[in-house]
Amino acid sequence: MKLNTISKLEHYKGTILIPVFETYEKSLVPIEFHGVSVNSRVFFGKKDTHYIVEKYDCIHIFIGLGKVIDYKSLKTVFRRISANQKDFFGVNVAFILPDMFSKEQIEATFTGLKLGTYNLGHYKKDKKVHPFLNSNFELQIVSKKNNEKAAEKGLKIADAQIETLQLVDLPPNVVTPKYLANWAKESGIKYGFDVEVFDYKASEKAGLGAFLSVGKGSENEPQFVIMTYVPENVDTKMKHVGLVGKGITFDTGGLNIKTAGMVQMKCDMGGGAAVFGAMQLIADLKLPVKVTAIVPCAENSVDAKSFLPSDIIKSYSGNTIEIIDTDAEGRLVLADGLSYLIKNFKPEYLIDIATLTGSAVGTLGYECAALFTNNDTISKKLQESGDAIGERLWQLPLWDCYKSDIDSDIADVKNYSGKPVAGAISAAKFLEYFTEDHKAWAHLDIAGVAFGDDEFAKSKHATAFGVHLLTKFIENL
Repeated sequence: MKLNTISKLEHYKGTILIPVFETYEKSLVPIEFHGVSVNSRVFFGKKDTHYIVEKYDCIHIFIGLGKVIDYKSLKTVFRRISANQKDFFGVNVAFILPDMFSKEQIEATFTGLKLGTYNLGHYKKDKKVHPFLNSNFELQIVSKKNNEKAAEKGLKIADAQIETLQLVDLPPNVVTPKYLANWAKESGIKYGFDVEVFDYKASEKAGLGAFLSVGKGSENEPQFVIMTYVPENVDTKMKHVGLVGKGITFDTGGLNIKTAGMVQMKCDMGGGAAVFGAMQLIADLKLPVKVTAIVPCAENSVDAKSFLPSDIIKSYSGNTIEIIDTDAEGRLVLADGLSYLIKNFKPEYLIDIATLTGSAVGTLGYECAALFTNNDTISKKLQESGDAIGERLWQLPLWDCYKSDIDSDIADVKNYSGKPVAGAISAAKFLEYFTEDHKAWAHLDIAGVAFGDDEFAKSKHATAFGVHLLTKFIENL
């Protein structure tokens, strides 16, 4: 999608998108634009409504925004219009940019318009290309000011989120650990960040024992992906952020095999996908912050080589882990990712993100992710960043009274408490054990928000939660 700003419509023929703030249901003054008058009894700008009028060789789509509208709702409104009204989008489409729109509102609007091009039917024979994706398509922005910079930022956010949606939604026989490693390499070349990948032998040589234990039961070789973004103008005072994402491309549960819900376990790399998308966006926006990210990619499968409940494995940190449940595998790959990042790159800030526990879903449902951190400043900045864009977080405790849940008689630590309560907290305590008392660490459990139901597909699908959140947090440092 290319953008072009024009000050007014002259001799225009095509589709016109007209955002309208809510007036009043019984207002005597109709909504008017371009010679088209709409009576309030038909349409008055109520949120989640629209009205289509054909006149003067133009399709006028009036889009209701309500009296006030937040970032997430604005994005959803325009994603809906883009997805559902695409038959009206030919070669000529104009967007009437309201004078009162802020940069954030412009950003959300164009993110939504681009997200509306995403189609879940990746393998359908009759899949059609959205008009916005045609190489010659140019959207006319009708405005007295040039706001293309904010609009283009919105498109970049959507591009990164769409990449993340695809990574999570594509089937596990396509998105293998090797596929993710190749994606990272190609994205690094395109957007400007360095990528190093450890295969099985390199990971073994490095001592990534917890990571390899998870992936050794699969015919798809695990891949330990390390990405580094350094801005062009390096500053000695430049902040350094470390990211770790869980990249389990499919989770059977291992020998503690899942008895329900396995069909959705292609989403278990939602945290890793969010880190991949964030790295693309951070580099695309050329943020002045150094970022090092690790995504340990593996498939937790069932085989004669699979690790066993009661195994003792040695992690990269040198600490031993007693395996209580092979379905608590995400924390194992994250443990090695965190330890490797801390030891070799020493980031100032450290965030891991993962679809980690059903407990987080049971606690917070599908409205927000669970946040665990030992740093009040990070907690505040992450929550403020999430609130601003509709990717909410709620902090849960990391009190030491929960540490006994991961105590082991035979090893340094065990990977699962075995209790039916506080599962998200004990998982966070396990990860904390491998942070070397890092003073600015946060753990995001996104199990309830990375994959779910909404109006844009009939089945559960990816949300790209975390891509914009991580980027926004880094922008706000």
